[in-house]
Amino acid sequence: MIVQLAEGTIKTKYGTYKEILFYDGIKESHALVMGDVSGAEGVLCRVHSSCIFAHHFNSIECDCREQMEISQQLIEQAGKGIVIWLEQEGKGNGHYALLNTLPLKKQGMPQADAYEAVGFHKDNRDFSAAAKILKHLEVNSITMITGNEKKTKTLTELGIRVSGIQPTEL
Repeated sequence: MIVQLAEGTIKTKYGTYKEILFYDGIKESHALVMGDVSGAEGVLCRVHSSCIFAHHFNSIECDCREQMEISQQLIEQAGKGIVIWLEQEGKGNGHYALLNTLPLKKQGMPQADAYEAVGFHKDNRDFSAAAKILKHLEVNSITMITGNEKKTKTLTELGIRVSGIQPTEL
């Protein structure tokens, strides 16, 4: 189940989007939509998880902010696309887990391995809300803006037609 709660317009440095707020019974999710995506094929789509360090504190220790900016630039260039924002801090483990991994990351351990080393899942994210949002928006197929095969695989398993992948590079 996904319920649309509200919508409005948001102006960004990468164009104007319609923001649609959704609720799945547990968490809120946001869709930023540029252009008419209903019935469209190959719509650029970024499924993005929250990151307090990058988006709130301007940290340079991760690439989350850069990935979001590149995604919005690509969508602006195409004139059409969707960014789905999911509240899944720390790969779905929460900010507490992220803070506990910092010493291991400073030693050079990859983030996913650091989560596991401190007792959390390597990647505990759930992309089912994104699939429900895309179905609600009636998008026929998407081109994922991602470097993460898990997102593409999971959305495909949830009934979303992924017609291509666009790496997060300009």
